[in-house]
Amino acid sequence: MKIKRADIERILILCAAALVVVLALRGNDQTTSQVLVDQTVIPIEETMATETGETVSTVVFYEDGEGYLVPVTRQVAKTEGIAKATLSLMVKESQNDMQAARMGLRTVIPEGTNFEIDIADGRANVNVSKEALNCSSAEQESLMVDAITNAMSCFATVEEVTLEFDGQKRSKLTYGTDVSGVFSGSNLNLESIETFSEDANLVQLYFPSQTGRLLVPVTRSVFSDADPTTAMIELAKGPKDDSGLERALPENCGIKGVTMKDGVVTVNFSQEFKQTLEETDGGNQTVRAILFTCSQFPGVKQVQVLVDGEKLEASPDTQTTFINVEEEVIAQYPGVIEVD
Repeated sequence: MKIKRADIERILILCAAALVVVLALRGNDQTTSQVLVDQTVIPIEETMATETGETVSTVVFYEDGEGYLVPVTRQVAKTEGIAKATLSLMVKESQNDMQAARMGLRTVIPEGTNFEIDIADGRANVNVSKEALNCSSAEQESLMVDAITNAMSCFATVEEVTLEFDGQKRSKLTYGTDVSGVFSGSNLNLESIETFSEDANLVQLYFPSQTGRLLVPVTRSVFSDADPTTAMIELAKGPKDDSGLERALPENCGIKGVTMKDGVVTVNFSQEFKQTLEETDGGNQTVRAILFTCSQFPGVKQVQVLVDGEKLEASPDTQTTFINVEEEVIAQYPGVIEVD
């Protein structure tokens, strides 16, 4: 089975994958406001979302046609091993591959791979079976390691991740990928830089895919403080020209100010921001990009959007959302698949 590359979604964790968001309108004022729910009390048998019936929400990472890792919120059967079940969804096998293909994405872990997971004192040690050593390239090794560590980092009780392969610690994988250290699930989809500087900081930005169906997290190196102001300025700059991603904000949209007080980040845009409300989704994806970009910073509980210092006359529909909800993505994806 093969997915046409032209139809593969070009996109997107997380850092901050799968935060619960409420896009709330306040009566007639119609303020665009997003409330982030504190995730620290959620136990490991659940993920960063609330339980729904006999299933729970979890965050799975797939590869898109441009080689980005994309977080997708999926519902899985409620079991005692949600973390293991989450990793298993990323393994190459017919059912997983078909489900990923329905979203224009691909699985990232070699066929036959299984996992044993031990979590204690905030650290998850993941023992990956020997099949994981069968990656086809260094790029695929890196995607696999990032997918595993970022997926595990989405669980509230996991602060860091260590890896073993076939029951043994390894310094490098077959193609030289370093797996000797401790991972925190950060630096997802790190942009290439011409020169490295120890003075640089990293911020995570969220840009829409080419069709706007998915948000892609991109980690960018900056030479100013890593804070909401810097992140919003970088978001306004847009993605790199050759990234295959789209702008989250209109090209001529200015940022008049970013403030944070009592856990509320307020972003004041110029009039051009209103162009986003004319998009087919009513500006929902733009608001989500702003929200997830701001929410990576400690202490952020709410994000408020203003235009020229005033509350918006119109704003996205009120809804509860997670990052790239599987059902929403499938509903919008044409699902063009070729069978050899």
